[in-house]
Amino acid sequence: MKKNILIIPGDGIGQEVTTWGKQVLEAIAEKFGHEFEFDEALMGHVAIEATGNPLPDETLAKAKASDAILFGAIGHAKYDNDPSAKVRPEQGLLKIRKELGLYANLRPILLFDELLDASSLKPEILKGTDILFFRELTGDVYFGEKYRKEDNSFASDLMNYNRYEVERIAHKAYEAARTRGKKLCSVDKANVLETSRLWRDVVQEIAKQYPDVETEHMFIDNAAMQLVKNPKKFDVVLTANLFGDILTDEASQIAGSMGMLASASIGDGTGFFEPIHGSAHDIAGQNKANPLASILSAALLLDISFGLQEEAKVVTDAVDQALKAGWRTIDIANANTATDKILGTNEMGAEVLKLIK
Repeated sequence: MKKNILIIPGDGIGQEVTTWGKQVLEAIAEKFGHEFEFDEALMGHVAIEATGNPLPDETLAKAKASDAILFGAIGHAKYDNDPSAKVRPEQGLLKIRKELGLYANLRPILLFDELLDASSLKPEILKGTDILFFRELTGDVYFGEKYRKEDNSFASDLMNYNRYEVERIAHKAYEAARTRGKKLCSVDKANVLETSRLWRDVVQEIAKQYPDVETEHMFIDNAAMQLVKNPKKFDVVLTANLFGDILTDEASQIAGSMGMLASASIGDGTGFFEPIHGSAHDIAGQNKANPLASILSAALLLDISFGLQEEAKVVTDAVDQALKAGWRTIDIANANTATDKILGTNEMGAEVLKLIK
């Protein structure tokens, strides 16, 4: 197989972790006889510093020409402290999603038994949890019309959805549910929001096309509670952009660390794969970041974009074996972890690479 992969390291620890995602893809190509060509591009704060644009035209052109994209992280503390900034790193991420038609964000919450005690929840509540989130990515309040009075006395954000936006992601979620536990939970706020009422109406219509999948509707506040009370009850979760943003970050704590979770943003063309953690500038350049989420994002890329399930499994198995051997980065270590088992970014990446090879 011959494919072109674009690496966008982005900001902060994104620079460090994508190095290992790329090396894993190179190792897989060598092991299985594939030919992966790599290119690199700027996005986010580093792109603003270099070009004044969070998504330079050159990056977008490379993205559209690639078969898949492995991304690192986006953001910088200077923008967190200046909400009035007109040009922001996150604008690059929102624009590339829109330009590539990446309307579905997939976040698997996959637990490794060795990390059950890394979560703040009890192991007996967590064990056996396997959730796949489908978060709609190009509609909702993030893309609605925004307004703020010049005197800062009023602001508004328009929450909106088109029927087709709900239909297309619902079909993808139901198709995935058919290959898993045949259960789908659609999360909304239909008791209050008109957009949620549209969402529920459309999902109910589409559910009739998938009679083999059990459908449940749940309000966002209840879903947030159930996620920590009984996470095993969920299989596929389908939800809108804002609610999905909140729920998936909450679910990251089920796995013990954001440093363990991968994600895929897909549409009908080039897929975009990234760890869910942020740019974490407080630890950037210190060899402390967990590279496993980027490595698992590379596994998702192999599986979803290229259909290479066996190759993807080799990667996830290598991560599992590294954890079984007791290796930990600082974010997934605990009081019982031996000091000599706590590794830096590069050392953990090298251990996984060794197991793949």
